[in-house]
Amino acid sequence: MDLFLLRQSIHSSAEMTFSRSGGPGGQNVNKVNTKVQLRLALGDLAGLSEIEVTRIREVLANRITTADELIIDSSEERSQRTNLERAYSRMEALIASAARLPKHRRPTKPSRASREKRLQTKHIHSQKKAGRKIRPTED
Repeated sequence: MDLFLLRQSIHSSAEMTFSRSGGPGGQNVNKVNTKVQLRLALGDLAGLSEIEVTRIREVLANRITTADELIIDSSEERSQRTNLERAYSRMEALIASAARLPKHRRPTKPSRASREKRLQTKHIHSQKKAGRKIRPTED
């Protein structure tokens, strides 16, 4: 994965739209288009292999539209520029983390010492509970 090429392709091919944002902000919310929506067609991405693009489609399936576009919204800040920068950085991070292949897990067995420690802990716990038991007294 070439992060520099990926970043360039995101910035060049993403379509942005602006709209009025909800939430706090007073009159600013009612008159300024600060909410940013980025749309990125996955076919336009450069710097990724076919395997990575397939993995992105699997991992981000619930965020991808039927037109094969990834959509990110940002409306946290009162500034349009700040929301745009946040949307770009979130898009880059989302794509980079989704494209990363998980490490192969090698199954292991617990060691003998860990098994014995577990059994010892269980024995101590059962002794503690047995000590709480009320025994009938002989009169």
